[in-house]
Amino acid sequence: MRLVQVFVPQDQLDLVLETADEAGVDYTVSQDTDRGEFEALVSIPVPPAAVEPLLADLRTAGLDERSYTVVTAAETIISNRTDDLTGRFSRTRISREELQSRAADLAPAASTYFGLLVVSTAIATAGLLLDSAATIIGAMVVAPLMGPALAASVGVVVDDDALATRGVSLQIVGLAVAVVTAAVIGWGLRGTVLLPPGFDITTVPQIRERITPDFLALFLALGSGVAAVISLTRNVGSVLVGVAIAVALVPPAATVGLGIAWGHPEVVLTAGTLVLVNMLSINLTALLLLWASGYRPIQPETVDRVTARLQSRVLVLLAAIAVLSVVLAGVTYGTYRTAAVEHDVTTELETMNEEQLAADSELQFRETAIDYELVDVYTSRQPVVTVHVDRPPGEQLPDDFADNVRERLESATGVDLEVIVELATALRSG
Repeated sequence: MRLVQVFVPQDQLDLVLETADEAGVDYTVSQDTDRGEFEALVSIPVPPAAVEPLLADLRTAGLDERSYTVVTAAETIISNRTDDLTGRFSRTRISREELQSRAADLAPAASTYFGLLVVSTAIATAGLLLDSAATIIGAMVVAPLMGPALAASVGVVVDDDALATRGVSLQIVGLAVAVVTAAVIGWGLRGTVLLPPGFDITTVPQIRERITPDFLALFLALGSGVAAVISLTRNVGSVLVGVAIAVALVPPAATVGLGIAWGHPEVVLTAGTLVLVNMLSINLTALLLLWASGYRPIQPETVDRVTARLQSRVLVLLAAIAVLSVVLAGVTYGTYRTAAVEHDVTTELETMNEEQLAADSELQFRETAIDYELVDVYTSRQPVVTVHVDRPPGEQLPDDFADNVRERLESATGVDLEVIVELATALRSG
């Protein structure tokens, strides 16, 4: 329930009471004898879904804009008179006015926002370097990125240019600060005793996950945008949703910073693409869902203009996502090709081992190493496959043994390979 309190200006009490009567809501009136500007305070308990139509009726009736209208959440209502009201207003979303107020509150002061963002990025960067998922998730709890994303979308939908501009600015500058923070930390840690000699960030699983994004990565961003709007409009689970949005943005941004610190342009490109696609997708889904939920500007005459502006913004977001998705498509295909070659090589060597076993041969293909990276798919560099072969003492292998192995593996993979066969003499007892 909500308690709507209207500070009624002089000579407008009858207007407010008639509006409340027409809406069929209960109210109480407190006369104001201390100040000449207001003549009464009218308190009206209503369900959340009734707030927006009630405020709209008051505006239509001509309530002075200089009046105060305060909407507060009522923790507990003890009355059997609320059942009828609740049944009449069955919507679950909050009013436009509450939405706008909450969105503004979620975009904190700049000092608070950037302070929390730097701290969360620092923790996330440490989590990436340590390959610690728990540390990364812990950092996301304090990351304040949910507010700006929602503020930008709410500002567009309700025609609040200041709120929209603030939300967009905080997102762009915030992600830039996250990248710079991670880069500075990376520069500071590189070559110190805190990291092993020759440390390569591209070999860390948590970092590698952010530099090999595919289309499935969009599900996190799209789902986070939907969940953020639901949590805002229904006031549920905002902390957990904020974590999901932060996971989609902060770790990839930190990865971009580490790519700058270590001088890996491919890391900057792929992780940077993931950051941008996630940010745009979150904003796109928030815009569409807020509009679909029925939120519109307060002034009816501005609806057409806001609709046109929203459509143009949606088209721009879709176009940007489509362009950036070219990189995701390339990464998706490249990842598939490298994984397919590795799978086919491993499967074929297992088949060759089974053939040796069936022939009572002690020859064994023990293990392989495959040097085939994502970038190799697009540079036409041949995969290099190293095969370790155990053979009994004294057994001679044909001179073309390595060529035969290569032909088998090329036939299985459909790719030209460079095959290195390393022979080892196996001694077995018993």
